[in-house]
Parts: sequence; structure tokens; C-alpha cells
Amino acid sequence: MQYRTMGRTGVQVSSLALGAMNFGAIGRTTQDEATAIVDAALEGGINLVDTADMYGDGESEVMVGKAIAGRRDDLVLATKATMPIGQERNHRGSSRRWLVTELDHSLRRLGVDHVDLYQMHRWDPATSDEETLSALTDLQRAGKIRYFGSSTFPAYRIVQAQWAAREHHLSRYVTEQPGYSILQRGIETHVLPVTEEYGLGVLAWSPLASGWLSGVVREGREITTSRSRVLPQRFDLGRPANRARLDAVERLVKVADEAGLTLIQLALGFVTAHRAVTSAIIGPRTLEHLHSQLAAADTVLPADVLDEIDAIVAPGLDLAPDEKFDTPPALLDPTLRRR
Repeated sequence: MQYRTMGRTGVQVSSLALGAMNFGAIGRTTQDEATAIVDAALEGGINLVDTADMYGDGESEVMVGKAIAGRRDDLVLATKATMPIGQERNHRGSSRRWLVTELDHSLRRLGVDHVDLYQMHRWDPATSDEETLSALTDLQRAGKIRYFGSSTFPAYRIVQAQWAAREHHLSRYVTEQPGYSILQRGIETHVLPVTEEYGLGVLAWSPLASGWLSGVVREGREITTSRSRVLPQRFDLGRPANRARLDAVERLVKVADEAGLTLIQLALGFVTAHRAVTSAIIGPRTLEHLHSQLAAADTVLPADVLDEIDAIVAPGLDLAPDEKFDTPPALLDPTLRRR
């Protein structure tokens, strides 16, 4: 396992991080299975565990808490907030009112007195940066969080938040958690240059592109990934974006074979090869999945293999741009751009 400094914090984290989104009903993973995955991940050198309050409406946090009981100080624990929890209109977003309340809920579910990294799951356009950063700074000073970060923020919002922290003399985001894979490279255009400029750690989610790069999605095979059951449109080969992804996968398989690697090793090795990336977050549902992904822990792709990947999916290109989560609201809602 490789270890890297998380931004400018001085905290050393593993180049592969364990994501817990699949713990519980979402991934049909039981507590015993989740605990076994955490055990194996820590034994394999992973020291960063990432979850969120909205994963299974808190179920993932509960399962993570039980799995890490008695060894809290041996790992870097991260969770997230801002996504809707239930139907109450104020049980979401990044207002002081909600963050102070929801962090206490997360701490209770996790069974800990603090988290190492508290992340804003999405940018909340209804709340000012000053409001959010002020609340997070106070929670940090109270000892409930050590650091805080953003997730899936557009590049311009990352910059704005950095400036707001400076202007109002508040603590700043120290990490960004964007989606990144061989098939979705758009963050190379703006987000990663910004994180490098401001010294943010980058924790990349979906490095296996929701299963497209796991090795099970191939030409002529029935697609049976867990994501295909939840989000079938993302695997509908009648859509041009999905056909482009499948064509890219078939070419990438050949690159991996010639390099003596599995497709998973190629995919994870690609993400961790970028100098701006701190960790790639893997989200195994089973021990088998975990071990196949841990095999990439020390994968270092040579320049010629990286060049071959660039020839298949150009730098900065998203093969499925409609699946991005950082599109400015005005591009999605006509009322925000028209009178």
C-alpha cells in the first residue's frame, strides 16, 4: 500500500480508501460481512474509511461504527452531510442549523466523539459559504471534527469557498471528493488544477465507474452489476454514452492484458497515478470484491500504458457528461437563467 499526505494536513492516508456506501440495504451487505470487509481492508493497509449520513439513511454509519469499535484511533474516519434525510425541508443542506444537528446524529450512529474529516456531500446553493464555513469552524474548535472538506463541488465553487474562508478568517476545506475514472475524466480540466493550486487532498469516488471498469461489463454479456439494478439507464446500451463506454472498456481490457494487469488494477492504477489524487475510494460489497481491488494497491502504470489510455479516452473527457453532479444549477433550471 502507498501512503500520501492528505492535502496540507500532515495526515498520512492510504492510496486506496474504503468507501462504505454499499454497507446495508444498498449493497445487501450484512453487519458481519461489513465487519469482515473492514477487518480485511485494515489488514491490507487501508487506513481511511469513508461513509455518509445518507447511505441507507444512516445505516452505513451504524455498521461502520460497529465494525471499527475498539480501534477508532487506528484509522482516519470520514463522513458526509447535506443530502436530504427524510422529508422535512430543513433536514438537508449546509446551514448551521442542520450541520450542528446532523453531525451529532452521525457521531451517535458511528459511536465516536469526533470524525477526522467531515465533508459537504454537495454544494448547497441556498446557503452562503460564510454560513457553512462558520459552522464547520465552530464544530472543529469544539473538537467534534478535525478537518472538513467538500465533495463534487464545481471548480469555481471550490475557489469561492477558499476565498470566503480567507475573507472571513475561517478554517477552510482541506479536501475535495470528486468522481473520477478512466471513463469520466472531466475533472482534469478544471477541478484538479484548482485542488493543486490550493493544496487540497483529493479523494476520488467511483474509480471503477459504477462497475463499468470492474471486468464484469463486457460485450455480449448480460450486465448484472448491483448498480445496473438500481440505475438501469446507466447501463442501457441503446444510449450512445453507454455504447461509447462499452467500446472503451473492450479496448482497455486489451491494454490491461498486454500489461499483465486486471482491468481493476488498470482502472485504480490510472486514478492514483494522477499527481493531484490522494486516494481512490473503493466500495466493495463482498470480500471477493475487496481482495480484487486491494490487488491494485501497489500498481504503478508505466508511461506507455498511460499513453494508451489517453488514446482511448482523451484527457479531460467525460464519456457520460449527463451523469456529472457538479453542473451549475442555472444549466439545469431554466428559471435561474431566464426572466
